[in-house]
Amino acid sequence: MTTPSTTPTGTRTGSLRRRVTLTALGVLGVVLVAAGLTVNAVFTAQAERNLNALLAGRVQLAKQLARQDVAPATLVRRVDAPGLRVSLRLPSGEELGAQPVKPGGELRQARARLSGSARLDGARIVVSADTSQLSGAQRTLQRVLVIAGVAALALTALGLAVGMRVALSPVDAMTGLARTIAGGRRGGRLRPSRPDTELGRAATAFDEMLDALEGAERTARMSEERTRRFVADAAHELRTPIAGVRAAAEAVVAESDPRRRERLAVLLVRESERASHLVDDLLDLARIDAGLTLRTEPVDLRALASAQLERVRLIAPEIAAEVTGTQVWVTGDADRLTQVLANLVDNARRAMGSTGTLTISVARAGPARLLVTDTGPGVPDADRERIFDRLVRLDDARERDTATSGGAGLGLAIARGIARAHGGGLRCLTRPDGRPGAAFELILP
Repeated sequence: MTTPSTTPTGTRTGSLRRRVTLTALGVLGVVLVAAGLTVNAVFTAQAERNLNALLAGRVQLAKQLARQDVAPATLVRRVDAPGLRVSLRLPSGEELGAQPVKPGGELRQARARLSGSARLDGARIVVSADTSQLSGAQRTLQRVLVIAGVAALALTALGLAVGMRVALSPVDAMTGLARTIAGGRRGGRLRPSRPDTELGRAATAFDEMLDALEGAERTARMSEERTRRFVADAAHELRTPIAGVRAAAEAVVAESDPRRRERLAVLLVRESERASHLVDDLLDLARIDAGLTLRTEPVDLRALASAQLERVRLIAPEIAAEVTGTQVWVTGDADRLTQVLANLVDNARRAMGSTGTLTISVARAGPARLLVTDTGPGVPDADRERIFDRLVRLDDARERDTATSGGAGLGLAIARGIARAHGGGLRCLTRPDGRPGAAFELILP
């Protein structure tokens, strides 16, 4: 049973101006409705309280006048007020003032029994108020609130339409800059005047992103250029041994003299080994770039140095070689560290020529340190870092390179790559004693 594939909807990208405007108008509308309802409720409650207080006051005034033995007609006249109807029924049955009406939706009444002189004792008074005016005032207030709310929404919408254009101008600037970057133009930045605000932080992050992108682009171009140059140089270096192999092979085929044929065969083998070693070095560099895999184990650096010393004594017995220092153990790949040490020793041996002194010092001062010094011509200060680049050879008499790389300028680059893969480093120094020659220091954790 197959399940239907789902397609991501992506980011919702409606108009930000419309969203902010509608949100602001919606919030304002809710606030205006709530404020209108509150004002209307407060007005109604206050009007009710005032009306009830007016009726109660009129009734209280009637009771006071009755106790003062005021004439009934005078009492009615003094209790009466605009918007009120006063009806007084005397104990004799006589009625003064307006005729009492039944209370309805537009009428509010207050009743009381009076006490006082014989003519007013037991009289009944009814004070009525017409609430139609109150209802009219309430309706007027509601109309005013509605009109004011609509006007406020309209003015707010107009203000937002103008203000949002100004408020969102930094976003438009970001969009314009992004389009120019996408179009191929580089170097533009927003450079916010206030990086501590929301838009300022966004603009700063945008500039940092552009810096990172352009930096990555420059790094990629430089890496591509180095790769192109490296491939071209490697092809040029391979051309020499391959041409030698081809020439020797053709000569072997055409040569009839057995002795000369044997010499050509030896030359053919030598050139083949040279090409093979160069290919091996190129593969080592590729492994280092991809992340060299190490087979780590406890390694005695002094033992490695002593083994290289014995090799030098067999290859070049005329060179004085010695190992100094104590036994130092590190965790590393013994074969790779031997490759580094052999590279440094062979460089020193070739730089000194037929005679000289080679010293390998092993010490632990924080990290483990292995120092290879010689009495050759040394390395100029300007070239002490350049010699670790790939396919680099010095212009003077001293060429730092491995014997296995065929003079292609890869040995020190491989050695430094192996050292860094161990978490250490490799550098070229002057001799600690100040004498002529060079010193290469291998540092391992």
